[in-house]
Amino acid sequence: MLIKTDKGRHELRPGNRSLGQRERALLLVADGQQSESRMADLFDGAGRQLIERLVAQGFLARIATAREAPAPIPPAAPTLPDTTTIHGEQFAGTRSLATARMFLFDLSERLFAPRDKAMASRYREALREARSPEAMLAVGRALIADVETLAGSERADGISERLAKLLPGHLLESAA
Repeated sequence: MLIKTDKGRHELRPGNRSLGQRERALLLVADGQQSESRMADLFDGAGRQLIERLVAQGFLARIATAREAPAPIPPAAPTLPDTTTIHGEQFAGTRSLATARMFLFDLSERLFAPRDKAMASRYREALREARSPEAMLAVGRALIADVETLAGSERADGISERLAKLLPGHLLESAA
């Protein structure tokens, strides 16, 4: 299992971008819950090389699984493995397309409805009509692009990070 180091957590903070999208996507899913082999299969098998590079550069650390001898977990590791904290908000639950969709609905209502009712209505309808994961992700990308235009790249980066935490692991390659 892999976890983020302090250096890895720092990389994911808004305004800190020294890695590419794929490396950042791997950092996002490195929560001590996803198997390393599953993460290595991402990006058409290129995940293995990316993982090794992130470990060598100090962004990720390996921890022992229950089947292996226990290894000490670095002090900065999350204490609640099923709870994710992002920008001060906690989310305890499973990753799912439905959860990600609801997040985007809520985001559209909170950010766009007070300022631009037509844009909020357009995203509400687009999310309702998105029948496939790819269509929903396309709407999410467009919404994040509009957030970046209206509120800046830091806000858009934070939303991208949150969305990546809510998406099922197998969709992360599509989202990156």
